[in-house]
Amino acid sequence: MPSTAIGQRTSRRAFVSRLLAATPEALVIAGLGSAAYDVFAAGDRERNFYLWGAMGGATSIGLGLALAQPQQSVLVITGDGEQLMGIGSLGTIGVKQPKNLTIVVLDNGHFGETGMQRSHSSLGTDLVAVAKGFGIEDAFSTGSLAASDDIARRISARSGTLFVQVLIEADEPPRALPPRDGSYVKNRFRAALGLKPF
Repeated sequence: MPSTAIGQRTSRRAFVSRLLAATPEALVIAGLGSAAYDVFAAGDRERNFYLWGAMGGATSIGLGLALAQPQQSVLVITGDGEQLMGIGSLGTIGVKQPKNLTIVVLDNGHFGETGMQRSHSSLGTDLVAVAKGFGIEDAFSTGSLAASDDIARRISARSGTLFVQVLIEADEPPRALPPRDGSYVKNRFRAALGLKPF
């Protein structure tokens, strides 16, 4: 389990870019807002599913996808605000325990999309303890860029549900906006899985 030095935080863009470069075959669900911008900035690909306006839905979508595609590595990349909105989904994930699901929460302790107000994770909520309380035993926090390498190996191994809180700097990199056409994103993603559009 990686340890995090007090106050250690990493660059969100650098972490996401390094993680995705090491997991090119993963199916990626990008939570709305900054997480989607970071995933898109790392390089658009057919296996990326970007959420627009589905606040709190990233982990639920990731769970459904992991259960439907057990031979694929499923990676959810979301923010602390979005994860807090959909916190109950961790309960169902803790019950189902799909071996191919990894949840990465980029945590700057703020609601970046609405003016950088402090989020609960900077006001006392321990997201790792919450995940463990829901039954996701393999849950930890890191602020290290190098930790992305071990996380990538575990994503590819599909050896168990993993929850990682990544402590990131509270900055706002330039927005890199992914496609906004929901039908296009959905059908492109389905095609990458060999499924017909609908």
